[in-house]
Amino acid sequence: MSLLAANPVAKPPAPAFAPKTGAHKLVSLTLQPRSGERMLELCRRFALQLRERSASPLHLLVFGNCQASRGFSEALRGVFGRVDWPITWVQGSACDGGPIAGLQAHAFTGRIDRIVFEGRIVGSIFADGGARQCLVGGILPENLTLAHPEQTQRALETVQAILGEAGFDFADVIRTWFFLDRILDWYGEFNAARSKIYSGLKFRTGSLPASTGVGGRNPAGAALTMAAWAFRPSGKSSYAEEAASPLQCPAPAYGSSFSRAMETSSNTGRRLFISGTASIAPEGQTLWLGDVRKQVELTMEVVAAILRSRNFSFADLSRATAYFRNAADAQVFGDWLATRELTGLPVVTAQCDVCRDDLLFELEAEAERG
Repeated sequence: MSLLAANPVAKPPAPAFAPKTGAHKLVSLTLQPRSGERMLELCRRFALQLRERSASPLHLLVFGNCQASRGFSEALRGVFGRVDWPITWVQGSACDGGPIAGLQAHAFTGRIDRIVFEGRIVGSIFADGGARQCLVGGILPENLTLAHPEQTQRALETVQAILGEAGFDFADVIRTWFFLDRILDWYGEFNAARSKIYSGLKFRTGSLPASTGVGGRNPAGAALTMAAWAFRPSGKSSYAEEAASPLQCPAPAYGSSFSRAMETSSNTGRRLFISGTASIAPEGQTLWLGDVRKQVELTMEVVAAILRSRNFSFADLSRATAYFRNAADAQVFGDWLATRELTGLPVVTAQCDVCRDDLLFELEAEAERG
C-alpha cells in the first residue's frame, strides 16, 4: 500500500504574518506559561512574539498533558484563525503541575511552502542562506494496531515518503525527535527498528542525524510520534556536518543510532543541534546513579564541552529542553542555572522518562550564531 498522498506539496497558504520585504531569518521561540496564564493568553503571547519578528511558524512542539490538547488547539484557532503549520504534541507534564509545560517553535520570515499529507499539514519547506530545508512534524504511524517496532518502521517510512514528494530524501535528515509511549518498555526494540532503517541509507553528511528519544504519550495513542529536519545545501558555502562530544563516545558505540550533535552552516550563520544528552560516561555507562544533582552537573559539563568545541557558549543557545524523570527534580536544574546566572536561557522543563531507568535528567539544545 502506498504511503504517498496524491499531491503532498500544496500551494503555500497565506502566512500568519506577512514577512518584511527581503527579510529571510530562521527564528526560534520558547514560551513557558506564566503563573495563572490561561491557554488562550499563552497563544496570544505566542502570536505577539511571531508578529514582533514578522515570522510565520515552521513547526510547533508542545509539551503538555494529552487531555489539554483539544483545548489548546481551540485556543490556537481562536487566536490565529487557521493553524497551517505542523504540530507535535508530547505528554511532557509541567513540573509545576500545570496543563502545559511549554511551547517551542521554529519560524521563518520568508516564503514557506507547506506539505499536505493525507489531508493534514505535516511539514514546512523554506530556503535559507544557500540551503533548502524542511521541517516535518506530528508524524504518526498510520496503523496503531501494529506492534511498536512496526509502528516505528511505518513512521519512518512516512517521513521518507513525505520528504521524497517534497524534493528531499531521508538521507537529507540531520535532526530527529522521537517521543515514545512507555519508552522504558521497548527502547531496545525501537533502537533496533531505527537502526534497521538507517542501515539502508547513506546520509548526505556521512553521519547519522542528531536525535532526541524520550518518553511521552501522544493524543492519538500511537506507540510514538516524531519530527525531523532535512537540510539540502544549494551552494558551496552551505553544509551540515557531525559534531563529536569531547567527553563521550559516539552513541553507535553502545547501539544507539544517532550523532551527538550536528552543525549546519549557510550564508546566514551557523546552527548547532545537540542531541539529547545525559549523565553517560565516555565508555557509555550511566554515571551518578540515584544522584540527580550530579547527573545534572555532568550533563551540563558535557553540553558545555560540545558547545566550546564548535566555538559556541551557553549565551548562544536559542532553545533547550530539560527532561526530568521526577518533576520535583526540576529545582535542581533551576539551582544550577541560578548559580551560573543563566536563568534567562530559553528552556522548557518537562517531566518525561529518559531512555534508561537509571537516568534522571536529559537535556537537548540548539545554538546559533549569525
